[in-house]
Amino acid sequence: MNPLEKLAVLGILCAALVTPASAQGLLMARSNQMFPESMTLLQSAITARGYTITRLQQVNENLAKMHYPSDMYRVVFFGKYEEIKAITAKYPELIPYLPLSITLFAEGDQAILVANHPSTLAAFFPYPELKPVFERWESDLVKIMDEVREGK
Repeated sequence: MNPLEKLAVLGILCAALVTPASAQGLLMARSNQMFPESMTLLQSAITARGYTITRLQQVNENLAKMHYPSDMYRVVFFGKYEEIKAITAKYPELIPYLPLSITLFAEGDQAILVANHPSTLAAFFPYPELKPVFERWESDLVKIMDEVREGK
């Protein structure tokens, strides 16, 4: 995907973000909090649900190198170690999709959250024993995004 296409996708994502919603395989939400506060709320909401944050990836520096202005842009990776270890041992084809992640970026004095919808994984990996896991991940992602959106 070339830089112009990436910018177009980002613009489309920003256009309709009000509450956690599902659009083309994504969960999205808009927070009225500034980026730093939203990042703090996001990390707190993730750990409150028993997940461990495994990595915070800064993306804005790479965007700046491609001459895209960006206030703040982070990808937060998280999961439950034992759960991911067990799932990937039985289904190694899931390794590229784990741990879970939420992207948070600033838009003026607000922040936008975007995550892959677990139903997308369910479509590619329709194993009955994974269905409750994907459903729980979806529920947790929605609750996490609601918490950040509501500023709690």
